[in-house]
Amino acid sequence: MRLRGPVYCLLALGVLASGVSYAVDKVVEYYRYTDERGITVISRQGIPANLIGNGYEVLSEQGRVLRVIPRAPTPEEYKKMQADQEQAKSDRQLLRLYTRIEDIDRARDRKIADIDGQISIARGNLLSTRSLKSDLQRQAASQERAGRQVPANVLKQIEEVSVDEQRLQQQIERYMDSRKQLENTFARDKLRLTELLEGK
Repeated sequence: MRLRGPVYCLLALGVLASGVSYAVDKVVEYYRYTDERGITVISRQGIPANLIGNGYEVLSEQGRVLRVIPRAPTPEEYKKMQADQEQAKSDRQLLRLYTRIEDIDRARDRKIADIDGQISIARGNLLSTRSLKSDLQRQAASQERAGRQVPANVLKQIEEVSVDEQRLQQQIERYMDSRKQLENTFARDKLRLTELLEGK
């Protein structure tokens, strides 16, 4: 009885598939690596666990290189790779933000102007606070010279104003530190942007 049509095709495909499967199963791989003595070894058993990090090659039965597994990086090399990746990421962001040196100068001037405005407000508040503190201290001194006890509310106000004075001083110092850090950051970014633009 002859097989025709779909049944014949299915049987033929089955035979081919089993042949391919058999061929795949027959593929043998060898491993070429260097052992602890510096001798090149070709083995079918695999790589010793302590040598895998040194890299190796996978060979066919005919000796053809199928795959190359590179040596694992040392901690120093890995650290440098990470630093290079971070630098590349930073460079891409820098080029997205600024296309010309003038752009980074304008951005720096805007941000510094904002901080200078905050510093100016804080200094104005500090002057007002010190003026109020001086008035309260004069009132307290006047009461003491007259032989009277300084009112509790005046003492409390002096204490509160002193706390405000210290807070404003610290705030101004933080603003000044932020301004300095901002200048340093923009100077570093400007130098890097110049290198990137000149390298194009």
